[in-house]
Amino acid sequence: MKVLIVDDQRAIRTALEVLFEQYGIPTLVASGPSEVLDLIAREDVGVVIQDMNFSANQTSGAEGVELFRAIRKLDADVPVLLMTAYASIEMVVSLVKEGAADYIAKPWDDAKLIRDVKKLLQLRTLAAENARMRALSRRARQSLAVKADLCGLIYSSEAMHRVVSLATSVAPSDAPILIVGPNGSGKEKIAEIVQANSRRRDKPFVKVNAGALPDDLLEAELFGAESGAYTGATKQRIGRFEAAHGGTLFLDEIGTLSMVGQQKLLRVLQTGEFERLGSSATRKVDVRVISATNVDLPRAIASGTFREDLYFRLNVIELQVPSLAERAEDILPLTERFLEGYAQNGAAPRVLSPAARDALLAHDWPGNVRELQNRIQRATLVCQDNTIEPEDLGIGTARPSQRLETADAPPKDADPERAMIEEALVRASGVVSKAAADLGMSRQALYRRMERLDITLERRPKL
Repeated sequence: MKVLIVDDQRAIRTALEVLFEQYGIPTLVASGPSEVLDLIAREDVGVVIQDMNFSANQTSGAEGVELFRAIRKLDADVPVLLMTAYASIEMVVSLVKEGAADYIAKPWDDAKLIRDVKKLLQLRTLAAENARMRALSRRARQSLAVKADLCGLIYSSEAMHRVVSLATSVAPSDAPILIVGPNGSGKEKIAEIVQANSRRRDKPFVKVNAGALPDDLLEAELFGAESGAYTGATKQRIGRFEAAHGGTLFLDEIGTLSMVGQQKLLRVLQTGEFERLGSSATRKVDVRVISATNVDLPRAIASGTFREDLYFRLNVIELQVPSLAERAEDILPLTERFLEGYAQNGAAPRVLSPAARDALLAHDWPGNVRELQNRIQRATLVCQDNTIEPEDLGIGTARPSQRLETADAPPKDADPERAMIEEALVRASGVVSKAAADLGMSRQALYRRMERLDITLERRPKL
């Protein structure tokens, strides 16, 4: 990447070119605004060093303000260092608030300028790599959506993409699958995706809440019963296994199944055979089993509440569905879908106010996607006009979120710019001025970046 030097004085352009050449930093030069935008469009510009005045009789900085805003309109991500000997400090500070990386005064400090530019080039390189990775991730999601039936699933996060990719890749097999994750996170939707992309897609997909089956009804529910097999059994009953023959049986809440129920389930999983209650005739079924739980089954095995042999029968393939808090990039896309779904009588969907958007992103979502859907439904019902406010959601006003706010943004732990700033804050023990000096930028510029990345001193990494 190159540094673009914009100054109407040849001596200054030459001095800066020579300085950067000594440190192996390639440069481009422009004598005025007319050349700048063309160079940015054509060249690989990593940093712009921009003078604020381009006429001998012009010292107000107005030309510099106009050029800076034009650069931002063309490329909002390119860092711009403002250089001035005349413009007021209030003007350049206002431009830093608008997005300028920092400002430097003439005459400049060579060592500081080189340090600042190197840091900005490094951040620009990292940002470009982030953009490349986001584009790859977006294309991968789009490709998967074309190749596979995702059953209407909405997501943007890489965490969810890994789960969906694995689900669709193992779907064609008949291997038992165990789906784990918190309540309301979408385990049943993942099971539907497996079924929809399996060779059994046109066969029955039978769902049963295994944990809700009492022991006295479990056999009849799962395996069926003959007429007269128990009090009240006035006719033959087909069980869930038999109903799912040739297809898939989805056993939800498997972690809360009683020990008696676990023993009965284990036998049919081992042999594929069962008897209806009240019958001695052995029946054989061809059923793929997908189970789901929010229980930590290894811990349940250690405590003696879940059979280890059943666990290994169920868990040939394990799919871990992350909580909504772990994939905050999905919050807004899901919200938009729910708003569309709750729009009434063909009316346009309601919209979120900025405060409501912040509140959604700041909330911890203990109820996961199910809670989000319920809160959006509530908001559409109680909202007084077309704009949803935090009070309509029932989660209060929030400061700007600690989570990512865009569908295309990478997870926080994968954002190099965030990591660089947080590491500097750790080294500086949270003193922003020290961290800014370490990063080669002004305190105001660092505060602006912290605000953009939602980094707060209360939530910075621990020493």
